Order: sequence, then structure tokens, then C-alpha cells
Amino acid sequence: MQRPDGSQAERDRGTPQGSAVSPVLANLFLHYAFDEWMDRRFPSVPFERYVDDAVVHCRSESQARMLVSAIEQRMEQVGLRLHPDKTRIVYCKDGKRKGSFEHTAFDFLGFTFRARAVRSRHGTVFTGFGPAVSKTAMRKMSETVRSWRLHRRTPFSEQDLARWLNPIVSGWMNYYGRFYRSELYPLLRRINVYLVRWMRKKYKRLRTFKKAHAAWQRTAGQYPRFFAHWRWVPEF
Repeated sequence: MQRPDGSQAERDRGTPQGSAVSPVLANLFLHYAFDEWMDRRFPSVPFERYVDDAVVHCRSESQARMLVSAIEQRMEQVGLRLHPDKTRIVYCKDGKRKGSFEHTAFDFLGFTFRARAVRSRHGTVFTGFGPAVSKTAMRKMSETVRSWRLHRRTPFSEQDLARWLNPIVSGWMNYYGRFYRSELYPLLRRINVYLVRWMRKKYKRLRTFKKAHAAWQRTAGQYPRFFAHWRWVPEF
């Protein structure tokens, strides 16, 4: 560890911030400190955990408050503390659960879980409680797209851009598009807008919007899978 004055000291505990081994060790530790403890103490209570984030499913508010207290005590036993701002009881409000509560939505693994319109297998629409890409995840993806500065990559060919973008965008679509994929459409259209700007800068004959728009429609129609996101959003 390097001190502010530049001197260095050997560390005998902890792991470096951002180290690849940190989440591995955290996952191993919490497997025994949390997962197996939950299975022993509350075998009928389902839960999900990813590294240090967890969602515990309760049947009532009283059970939820009891579990928060029990988990808090357990974490103190193993030298940890629940995050005071992130630890909360959420009421999964939907068409059947119509009560009111302070928190009716939560984020987990890049998704926001809240009341949403759901279409059943029979075509009827009802209010369910489900996930879609979170605002935080959308903001991070938008920042990534903006950082690419696609409209300035004029030395690249269309094939270069496709080889670069498709693996990244396909990953977003496969993960965040699993639920309510239409929430991703504004982001995918923004990529198209950048690509059109790239096209107009690269080819002099397409400098006018009218010509660029006609070329775009022609290309997207002939090669609908050239860019991965054209499967969902070919227009801009």
C-alpha cells in the first residue's frame, strides 16, 4: 500500500480495490456466511444472491422485518454490516397486491423490478411485477455508446464497425432484452443515429440527409443482420 507521502507498506489483510480475486473471495465467504446459514435457519424462504447483493422473498411484512433483523445479526457475527441505504423492504405491488408501502420497486443485477403491464398467454393484459433494464444500466450503456465517438471513425469500414460493435451490442440485447426488450429501443436507435452521422462524414455523396436516409433504408433492407441491433431496430 502506498501512503500519501509516497512511502510503501506491506499489507497483511484485505484485497486490492478492483482486484479480480475480490468478488471471488466475497462469493466464497458469503456462501458459508449467508447461503448455508439461510438454508439452515430459514429453509422455506427462497432467496437469490450475486456476490454481495441479495433478494429474499417473504410472505408478509412481519416476516420481512424479522428476517432483516436476523440477517443483520448474522452479518455482525461474521464481521460484516448491511448497507443502511440499500437494505430495504419492498412491497411487490401488482394487480392483486394493491396496498401501499414506502418502497414498491427495487434494482437487482441491472434490472428494475416494479409493477408493469403484462400480456398473458391468452392475450389479456394485466398488471404484474416484473423486471426490465434499469435506468442505471441504461445510463452506463449510453455513456459507453457516446464514448465510442462513432461519427469520427471515418477510417473504419462498415465491416470494421460491425466486427467491433456486434459482440458488445449483442451482449446487451441478449441480457437486458430478455424482459421488455422495447426498453432498449431508444438506445439502439441512438446507435443508428451515430452510424448515420458516420456515413454522412465518410461518403461525400451521402452528405445530405435525404440521400443518407435513402441509402440507409436500402442497406438495412438488403442486409437486415449486418449490425446485430438491426434485428430489432433497423430505423433511426
